[in-house]
Amino acid sequence: MFNEVLLTPMTALKGIGKETAQQLADLRIETVYDLMYTFPYRHEDFRLKDLTETPHNERVTVEARIEREASVMFLGKGKSRLQVHIFVGRHLVKAVFFNQAYLKQKLTIGSVVTITGKWDQGRQTINGTHVHFGPKTDQIDFEPVYSLRGTLQQKRFRTFMRQALSEYGHALVDVLPVDARMQYKLVDVRAGLEGIHFPQTAEHAKQARRRFAFEELFLFQLQIQALRKKRRDDEVGKVMKYNNEQLKAFIASLPYELTNAQKRVVNEICRDFLTPYRMNRLLQGDVGSGKTVVAAITLYAAVTAGYQGALMAPTEILAEQHVESLQAWFAPFNVRVALLSGSVKGKTRRELLAELANGDIDILIGTHALIQPDVVFHNLGFVITDEQHRFGVEQRRILRDKGESPDVLFMTATPIPRTLSITAFGEMDVSIIDEMPAGRKPIETHWVKKEQFGAVVQKLENELLQGRQAYAICPLIEESDKLDVQNAVEAYEQLRELFRGRFEVGLMHGRLTPAEKDEVMRDFSEGKLHILVSTTVVEVGVNVPNATFMVVYDAERFGLAQLHQLRGRVGRGEHQSYCVLMADPKTDEGKERMLSMTETNDGFALAQKDLELRGPGDFFGKKQSGLPEFKVADLVHDYRALEVARDYATALVQTDAFWQSDEYAPLRQVLAKSGVLDGERID
Repeated sequence: MFNEVLLTPMTALKGIGKETAQQLADLRIETVYDLMYTFPYRHEDFRLKDLTETPHNERVTVEARIEREASVMFLGKGKSRLQVHIFVGRHLVKAVFFNQAYLKQKLTIGSVVTITGKWDQGRQTINGTHVHFGPKTDQIDFEPVYSLRGTLQQKRFRTFMRQALSEYGHALVDVLPVDARMQYKLVDVRAGLEGIHFPQTAEHAKQARRRFAFEELFLFQLQIQALRKKRRDDEVGKVMKYNNEQLKAFIASLPYELTNAQKRVVNEICRDFLTPYRMNRLLQGDVGSGKTVVAAITLYAAVTAGYQGALMAPTEILAEQHVESLQAWFAPFNVRVALLSGSVKGKTRRELLAELANGDIDILIGTHALIQPDVVFHNLGFVITDEQHRFGVEQRRILRDKGESPDVLFMTATPIPRTLSITAFGEMDVSIIDEMPAGRKPIETHWVKKEQFGAVVQKLENELLQGRQAYAICPLIEESDKLDVQNAVEAYEQLRELFRGRFEVGLMHGRLTPAEKDEVMRDFSEGKLHILVSTTVVEVGVNVPNATFMVVYDAERFGLAQLHQLRGRVGRGEHQSYCVLMADPKTDEGKERMLSMTETNDGFALAQKDLELRGPGDFFGKKQSGLPEFKVADLVHDYRALEVARDYATALVQTDAFWQSDEYAPLRQVLAKSGVLDGERID
């Protein structure tokens, strides 16, 4: 169990009065436990290095002998520059110290000093930050650096940390079970804290970091898996006995052969139907991978079992596209598909709701209109939410609650790296369509500079003359003084002028009402508009097979995942499609993003690259519920530890010993504190 001794207030430590205690409280450090688990963000490395092997501008610590008398230049206003020639081994170099003129008297010719600073290879100079008078034997190799504020100094904070570990280290309780520490070769909590705060060697620091990275990932996964188990145990699901022969006949009637990935995912969902647990599954599939077909097949399975199905889409036009596809596929199978959106009103809506309530409608497809209070199903058994991230948690819950524990499938066209999928959607089963349908032509992607706009317009015109359509994507709606980027209104005016009298240009952005967006998108879908200038509102859920060309202005301002989603709006028909990225990136990362886009059409590969370049905090564009901020663990580099922690946590919560044995009491205490045992989602 957690030792309450660790809740001793910080004022119990020597040297901490009321003022210092308040400074620490501002850092969320109020107890000895808080202090011990405030980790340094880096360590100063004071190990001796060879200058011949030290790269330019890297921090270095050397032992040196003073060769000449130090000289001081006073720069005015109390500022100074001290320079001294030193021998480091057989190399004569200079050491420079700013505003430390007093060192001149101590740096005597022939004496030995230890100097730390930044190595300027070109000037053969060490810009010194620390100097120790004498050889290095009495100095430490690593010194922790903490994120502090105000007048709180690093040296004083380290003193508090040493005191806490010395006086209260005996009270630490290791939450990691002994078998986990042995199996994964992890140091115990006391050794880990000593190593992360005051490592004796680089290996000591590495093993301490490894231990706490695993601990963070494991405790988070333990909460996820315990929550999943509790929900399964508490919720009464249903076994959905679908007609397999009818399902096979429907699949055989489809106009094309399923990919192996589609077959695998259909089998995973159908297996869920046959279990007594409520399905809670995420379906990931790249743009154009065939998620809609999977949705149709599994909805039909539910219908053959005597249940109704529902599919909620984020926009009216996407809902209409789903209805059009499903009605065509289900025409020979006596399955009634209906559309419910904000445009369905009056008598038509009342009649539709009556038919839904008495079971005459088998599958209802719609927008947010599906979650209105007067929408009542006869026997809802299967719910699909398309582009699930476009709906709030409460909206998804309302739709689910319109049935008696219906099975739930969330679909997304946003490829999510495995580590983020395990973390953000850890309580869900995940299915992935990682294969594209046969015969689909890869989109040709080109990166051009802004001065090549004329050539881009020529290529755009060539596509339009062949009867095709095009997108022009901009990062902003209107002109901004802060960002020198192309904006949608300006691009719209420019393209409209260029093609006046020949081709129609439309404008769509986030400030339009939903009805206005639908009208513009419908005009584009029906071919009334030849070019659609838009912000990223077209990123999801638009299917215009005749659109074969896209130009993205200021493409360096988009992440890889977003660029890939945008690119997926073309290449949806039989004709070769093109995506042109106009960008002048100023950073190596920006250039790497552009090159990555031209090298692959694989959304999952790009998503992983995006994660590596931008980090998990920026991947979703905004803070994703369920994506924690770890102190030590790194979701990019610690992906193997995450998978091991997930597997260990999953197995552990299934054992009786975990819920009953005293050995696991500290872990059960963690669960109780997090609210998981009450069935609440952790954030």
